[in-house]
Amino acid sequence: MPTVIICDDALFMRAALRKMLEELGFTVVAEAKNGKEAIDYYRTFQPTVVTMDITMPGISGLETLNRLKEEFPDAAVVMVSALGQQKTLQQAIEFGAKDFVTKPFQIHQLKNVFHSYLSE
Repeated sequence: MPTVIICDDALFMRAALRKMLEELGFTVVAEAKNGKEAIDYYRTFQPTVVTMDITMPGISGLETLNRLKEEFPDAAVVMVSALGQQKTLQQAIEFGAKDFVTKPFQIHQLKNVFHSYLSE
């Protein structure tokens, strides 16, 4: 069963992602409210994929992505962004993000982005 770490500073977004990803067949191994927690949890769980909010206090999602990819080059990270962050999303893809989901989203959009992790 594929595993996931959800990283978002908003509790309601972590809860929404958890519900949808569990419906898709993922096991949520951790929920991080900031980049530092996400890196620490990644070291512990080494999940199939990480969802990463772009805008967070402290370490941004882009910086967290950079740090994760430095330590774990094979880490699969899907960025989660608000509308209007296209330039930042392009940067994230250049930094090694596998894909992105734009808020607000529906479960079918998540399924389209995460389908490759479900078939592994």
